[in-house]
Amino acid sequence: MSLNVSALADFNNQIAGELVLKMVYGGSTIEYVTVQEGVKYQEPINLFEVALYINNSTCVSTPSGSATFTQRNITVCPRTSFDAICLKDLDKKYLGISSLERGSYNETWALANAYSELLVNQFQKANDQFLWLQESGSASTYGGTCETSGLVYIISGSTSGVVVPTDFPVTGSTMVASANILATMDTMIANLSSDVADRDDLTFFMSVANFRNYVAGLRAANNFYFDPSSITNRGGILEMAYPFQPGIKVVGTVGLQGTNRVVLGPAKQIVVGTDLLSDFSEFQLWYDINTDTLRHRIATKLGVNIAYPEFWVSNDLA
Repeated sequence: MSLNVSALADFNNQIAGELVLKMVYGGSTIEYVTVQEGVKYQEPINLFEVALYINNSTCVSTPSGSATFTQRNITVCPRTSFDAICLKDLDKKYLGISSLERGSYNETWALANAYSELLVNQFQKANDQFLWLQESGSASTYGGTCETSGLVYIISGSTSGVVVPTDFPVTGSTMVASANILATMDTMIANLSSDVADRDDLTFFMSVANFRNYVAGLRAANNFYFDPSSITNRGGILEMAYPFQPGIKVVGTVGLQGTNRVVLGPAKQIVVGTDLLSDFSEFQLWYDINTDTLRHRIATKLGVNIAYPEFWVSNDLA
């Protein structure tokens, strides 16, 4: 007897394989900064400083000095993700068998938790890129057209007070190559205001790619003080201490992905404005009986500014 199986497609047990999620993001820049909640549209960062005047008179009768109150505004941009998927589209695929209950009323989905996790994951990544790369008035893939700029535009030579050193050992993109990045960072430290030298939140922010150049530079410079176990890895954030400089951290963030910008300053003087902090990790997922679709909505408001530009140093690379 001969078997004729030409009418059948080759067997592929699609429901036997593991479903691999494309998780791309873990940590967040927000972990390092100050968050100002309750911002609906625009609120100030209220600043207060004193200029103390000292003279050599033994009898002082004339008041001297000043106490100054100033403000720098945070404008937040509404950011919303909304989608609806028809679960009936899965009926013809292996997903109909593996992830839907029997019956024609598909109100539940076995992959709802994985779907939720992926949505939050991707939104967090977009938020970090928004905080760094959003350009005021320009449409972007990070959240449309907004009236706020990201930190790349704020911590730059275009902001009065921000220091852009003129004594870098090299210029251009070679500034952050593994052979030069340590010298670049040392130059930035040398140009940092001594008024913040004792702060414990001084932080270098750079891309993940340039963080790897930094690690390679450390390894090549001296194996004796490079400890690979000192690197904290949380997906979108890499962190380690800067050798021989107490209180200075080096952070690689996906928010600076695709750029060679490196900035240094007190991280807690970055102020992120939002309506409610929990909006970054919570969202709505529901079955809409009217349209027979599974829907999600994620909504936040987000903006950023820095308190004192004069305490920041930038290499000003694109």
